[in-house]
Amino acid sequence: MFRGLLSFSSMTMISRVLGLVRDMSINTVFGANAATDAFWVAFRIPNFMRRLFAEGSFSTAFVPVFMEVKEKRSHEDLRQLMSRVSGTLGGVLLLITALGVIFAPQVAAMFSQGAADTPEKFELTAQLLRLTFPFLLFVSLTALCGGALNSFHRFALPALTPVILNLCMIGGALWLSRYLHPPILAMGWAILLAGILQLLFQLPSLKGLDLLALPRWGWSHPDVRRILTLMVPTLFGSSIAQVNLLLDTVIAAYLMTGSQSWLSQADRFLELPLGLFGVALGTVILPSLSRHHVTTDRDGFSKALDWGLRTTLLIAVPAMFALMLLARPLVATLFQHGQFTPFDTRMATLSITALSFGLPAFALVKVALPAFYARQDTKTPVRAGVASLVANMVLNVLFVALLYLLWATPEQRRLPWLDGIAAVPGLHMALGMASALASYLNLGLLWHWLKRAGVYQRQPGWARHLLRLVLACAVMVAVLLAGMAVWPDWTGADKWARVWRLAVLVLAGGGAYAATLFAAGFRLRELRGA
Repeated sequence: MFRGLLSFSSMTMISRVLGLVRDMSINTVFGANAATDAFWVAFRIPNFMRRLFAEGSFSTAFVPVFMEVKEKRSHEDLRQLMSRVSGTLGGVLLLITALGVIFAPQVAAMFSQGAADTPEKFELTAQLLRLTFPFLLFVSLTALCGGALNSFHRFALPALTPVILNLCMIGGALWLSRYLHPPILAMGWAILLAGILQLLFQLPSLKGLDLLALPRWGWSHPDVRRILTLMVPTLFGSSIAQVNLLLDTVIAAYLMTGSQSWLSQADRFLELPLGLFGVALGTVILPSLSRHHVTTDRDGFSKALDWGLRTTLLIAVPAMFALMLLARPLVATLFQHGQFTPFDTRMATLSITALSFGLPAFALVKVALPAFYARQDTKTPVRAGVASLVANMVLNVLFVALLYLLWATPEQRRLPWLDGIAAVPGLHMALGMASALASYLNLGLLWHWLKRAGVYQRQPGWARHLLRLVLACAVMVAVLLAGMAVWPDWTGADKWARVWRLAVLVLAGGGAYAATLFAAGFRLRELRGA
């Protein structure tokens, strides 16, 4: 699992770095305005589906069944499973994609009602959605290929595949946008092309495993039915964070113009640690947990889960503190160019700071969920998810109202409610605060039911592990606060001054954390303990 984690994370690192370059390109060329708001809404909808299938319900339902067939039956049965699943999944998604393209204005209205009063922005959202929605079909079939490759412990290629999306979007922003009107349409065409190329990229590896079979309809196939039965609850249970993000999109449409873009910046920064370790650990640990469950190895199951939890905390907790403290330096250095102004930097900082607080919970949920799905228990996470979703919506309204009362001027308070919240800058921070707190509720409920199921026994050494973690984080925070005190101004500083100052802070903070951790007795062999 450790080798698989390194393989997956190293490839994901390339993708996430290019993702930052992608967002830098978009911000430099387009800035944060009505057009980019329209694009982020149009991209967020199929991107939500990508996470739902690539990192959520489909993989968590498909991999345990695939592993069971792989361990207990013939290779020909495995080929038949791939054929039937690809045919069924492709047929259903082809219909959904067609409906999404035909009814793009109606879908856009669901997630961008606040833009309905601006016909140009609303029409642009629908136009972009017609280009981005087919991405769902191609990326879901790509997830099928990736799930099969992961089950054979080939983690690198599926993790590298998103690089194609980022390269296409960078090319769309920097090159294709010059030839289209409005220029933002280039991003829609880039996403469509990336979906096709990502699928083609994985097919040769699938053929090398002799799993590339002609898709066939298999709705009544028993294994397909099992996957569908497992998948229906996980459609919701494994995607609570993304459902919350879509609901945040609806509310953000009523806030100040640019809120969609500022929230997207926060999501981008969280994707780096989440993709590198949260999603990576969940992806790597699921086949292992499934194998231990199939072979009734309860001790191996518990040890694998314990390893995942410890490793996640080792990364997610310091990442939370670092992102909260360095939000403004990061945004100012990476994004404050071209059309992206110092005001945009301040607004993006608010959403990153709020959302980063939930990073440990987001990451631990990614590790806890496979413990349920490997045992083919897909209903329990739904109960936690429903509670989290309801809490998120209630907290959204409460925090928006609270920040409005705290920040609105007397003139803004005299406006009608919807006009007032659209005029007060920074209210999008409330959405990040609500998502973070709701994620901790989701994690707490999952942990409660996991302990009650009796499948996890805590391994020795947790007290020592947590003590070292707290000490290392405290030293890192002290170093970062000292650096921020020396260099308090980031939005007004010269571009290259920002670059070298940020590099010093990152190296100093990361070095202090690692040095303290090792000085307190941590050794890399502990990560190979499972």
